[in-house]
Amino acid sequence: MSTSGQDNYYDIVIAGGGMIGTSLALALAPLGLRVAVVEAVARKASAQPSFDDRSTALSRSTQRMFEAMGLWDEIVAASTPIRSIHVSDQGRFGFSHIEAEEQGVEALGYVVINRVLGGVLQSAVRVLDEVDVMCPARIIGVELTAEEAKAVVEPAEGERRTLRCKLLVAADGANSSVREMMGISVQKREYGQRAVIGNLLSENKLENRAFERFTPHGPLAVLPLADDRAGFIWAVSEHDAERVLALDDETFLRELQDEFGYRLGAFSHAGKRASYPLTLSKALRLTATRSVLIGNAAHGLHPVSAQGFNLGMRDVAALCDCIADSRAESRGFDPGNEQLLERYARWRRSDQNKLVRFTDSLVRLFGSSRRPFRTLRNLGMLGFDLIPGVRSVFAKHTMGLAGNLPRLSRGVPLK
Repeated sequence: MSTSGQDNYYDIVIAGGGMIGTSLALALAPLGLRVAVVEAVARKASAQPSFDDRSTALSRSTQRMFEAMGLWDEIVAASTPIRSIHVSDQGRFGFSHIEAEEQGVEALGYVVINRVLGGVLQSAVRVLDEVDVMCPARIIGVELTAEEAKAVVEPAEGERRTLRCKLLVAADGANSSVREMMGISVQKREYGQRAVIGNLLSENKLENRAFERFTPHGPLAVLPLADDRAGFIWAVSEHDAERVLALDDETFLRELQDEFGYRLGAFSHAGKRASYPLTLSKALRLTATRSVLIGNAAHGLHPVSAQGFNLGMRDVAALCDCIADSRAESRGFDPGNEQLLERYARWRRSDQNKLVRFTDSLVRLFGSSRRPFRTLRNLGMLGFDLIPGVRSVFAKHTMGLAGNLPRLSRGVPLK
């Protein structure tokens, strides 16, 4: 795979080489397009922010995508299946749950360490002759015209290059600089929380169960990992995050245990902790002239229900579908034509809006101490188990199987 060259023309240039951007480059490979990936952070798992020690829950639709791309066997070998999801509300009697067996699947999803998934994706993209990875390098300027897009790339070493392409894709995260260069604004709302993440050991094994625990301070998720460890994502108040991160391991585990309870026995052996701010973000548009947004550049969700990465992967699948269909229908193929981008925007806006409302509503509903909200929570937890079909509908959305799915999300290869 070349990382340089005199020819600066590409069919598609992808800004951002994290998990979403790299997945797009890999998904496009069967179409034989010339693709460039521009990534600012050095290409090693320990440096790339999206390839850190966080864990990611892969939905059923994301699993199908990786199967269609020929990557699943390697990913699943380092993943832990989720066969049950346990949902509880602190201070309320009872709980709700979803079972894989009830939904007729072997797993509701899989949990994988980002660093491991990133390594698989990087290894796969290195052998693609049609993909050039420019790294470390960053896009410092964009020019969009009716005929083509131009991206000025500044490498860490060497001279600037101007890449010409038919389609520029912003996959450079929630604080996307390329999105701003495209002239697309974003709405943001701070939750006033930080996610504290890490892993630990529990006295009782998780046995492929995932837990979502709603507390007055914020949701707490515990996910099954390899080697009988448990990953946690704990939303704490922004004002309390610094104190929580500074706690010694024993005190930290005690506070975490107080929030979660003893369903898994005593917690021990806490790993390294990290945190990041929780923000709801939504781009006002998904496209501009010869350019498009995917992943966190288009939408940023609260981690409750673990849907952010999977929503971004459905962006990838839908964009690939639109490109593949346009190529099949047109002799003068143009991956950045206006009709293609309009189709992508219409397709994705519904799914994105639905997930934004869903995750934001959960945070608001379970984060409020007001009596009407407490009543709604009680009715919701009761109805979840007693009203026929509610669990199945919820499970379909959790597995990413609701709505009009692109080919890759259904496990169908582009070719």
